[in-house]
Amino acid sequence: MSTVADKLAKKSTRKTGGKQVRLRLVYVDFWSAVKLSFLGAVALAVVTMVSFFLVYLVLQATNVMATAEDFIASLTDNAFILTEVVGLPQVMAFAAVVAILNLIVFTVLGAVIAGIYNLAVKVTGGLLVGFMSN
Repeated sequence: MSTVADKLAKKSTRKTGGKQVRLRLVYVDFWSAVKLSFLGAVALAVVTMVSFFLVYLVLQATNVMATAEDFIASLTDNAFILTEVVGLPQVMAFAAVVAILNLIVFTVLGAVIAGIYNLAVKVTGGLLVGFMSN
């Protein structure tokens, strides 16, 4: 037979679930999205500059540049000198141009995605996000 005490003991051993909250993301602030995508693009620009510099140093340290220069010199009878065209200042200038273009493109892309999401929310009703407390 089951007593009241047994029923209470069974209830107390059960784990209680955390509180669950379900929210809809129905609007993304345009300027916040632009600022966030700009900050992400700045981080990517720094990574681009550092990676170009490191790749150049690795190619110099492993003598790949010297080997390529010897090969090109043998093909062109020393008419083309690779180190004049692919020096550290030229590589870093190219990296800066790539980083600036990426900065512009990613910032605009973040703005466009925020605008497209805000338009799509009018049709779909938004993104349902669930949170649960522990």
